Amino acid sequence: MATRIRPMPDTAAQQRPRPRKVPRQARSAETVRAIVEAAACILEQVGLGEFTTNIVAERAGVSIGSLYQYFPGKEALIGALIVRETSLLIAEWETALAIADGRRALAALIASAVAHQLRRPTLARLLDVEEARLPFDADTQRVTARLRAILLAVLVRADLPPQPDPEIAAQDVLAIVKGMVDAAGECGEQDRERLSRRVGRAVFGYLDAAV
Repeated sequence: MATRIRPMPDTAAQQRPRPRKVPRQARSAETVRAIVEAAACILEQVGLGEFTTNIVAERAGVSIGSLYQYFPGKEALIGALIVRETSLLIAEWETALAIADGRRALAALIASAVAHQLRRPTLARLLDVEEARLPFDADTQRVTARLRAILLAVLVRADLPPQPDPEIAAQDVLAIVKGMVDAAGECGEQDRERLSRRVGRAVFGYLDAAV
């Protein structure tokens, strides 16, 4: 679950390089999607140690020059992958936010986080490592803030236990979910329903304890 719960310090030294430009045409957008997915596949197959832009370009079927039109190097590629994967989770959480019942909505958020981590567990773990190394770029901070905002919107629902400080509760719950799903991914766990139940017990136990 690629999302870090940390403040962003005001220092350019900790900014991951960003893509050079945003594709404007459908063909260019498809090229970028192919490059980013090729990067994901290479990371899953060979890990970070042998991850290079040349290998990614070859896998994507583009020239290295075409890759460099959009990405200045592998750091920017990894950053794009982190944003892509976390944006998928945001889309799922936005859907869960539409559930009126707070407990059901929160259970849906937990299930989505579990599915997100275990869908491509090798990739998820590698991106977690990379995000921990350079966690402070603006794009990843933006998506993390959105995840927290969605969670906060659910936690203040009337059918959930009221929290003394809802923002702190949202931060804590996000940490609980992330810590448990990341640990399960590292252990190679595959049973999504069982993991969702365990995470749910921890989260609802935390919320109920505030009453």
